Amino acid sequence: MEYLLGLDIGTSGVKTLLISLEGKIISSKTVSYPLKTPHPGWAEQSPYDWWEATLKVIEEVVSSIHIDSTQIKGISLSGQMHSSVFLNEKMEVIRPAILWSDTRTTEQCGKIYTKAGGLAQLINYVSNPALEGFTAPKILWLKENEPENYAKVKHILLPKDYIRYRLTGELFTEVSDAAGTLLFEVIKKRWSTSLLEKLEIDPDLLPPVLNSFDLAGRITKNIA
Repeated sequence: MEYLLGLDIGTSGVKTLLISLEGKIISSKTVSYPLKTPHPGWAEQSPYDWWEATLKVIEEVVSSIHIDSTQIKGISLSGQMHSSVFLNEKMEVIRPAILWSDTRTTEQCGKIYTKAGGLAQLINYVSNPALEGFTAPKILWLKENEPENYAKVKHILLPKDYIRYRLTGELFTEVSDAAGTLLFEVIKKRWSTSLLEKLEIDPDLLPPVLNSFDLAGRITKNIA
């Protein structure tokens, strides 16, 4: 028998769902991890915790019905949006991920409005107002408050992008997550080079963007 596996990289844990090709639910498991709040209004998690929980939850769901991993023919990913993962040139996590619920970036949101030319112009660029949870203000916060960490950044990913990278070795995001970065032209489905230039953010830090239904890689032999 062949199966499909769904993974949700949530705020409280990784949830997995194993279904048959006909859509019948076979098994479901969850592995939790901590949320850290080192300061009022802050919310952080370790991407390494996400990864360890992902491996554990896959092992649990596979062993629960005694199947071989080769029987899983596809994996689909969902996850918490807006949370920012910063990687260095060795693909190592630089600091804990800043989550969607983190509110430390109010000042940076104001600066984004100023640099973009106001709310209307920002909406024209990326179809969204500046909110604390989005990626762009977090990038500016890191640049202003942790310059030593910002100098190391080579890749900026969202949670499910990071887990996909660990599973496949491929760097991508998809349009729904990209739309929540405040750096993506939603209508034209591309990174906003105009806004990136105004915010002085290097576009090379951002991954290629796929449609949500596109094939985004194949599981590496080490993981399989």
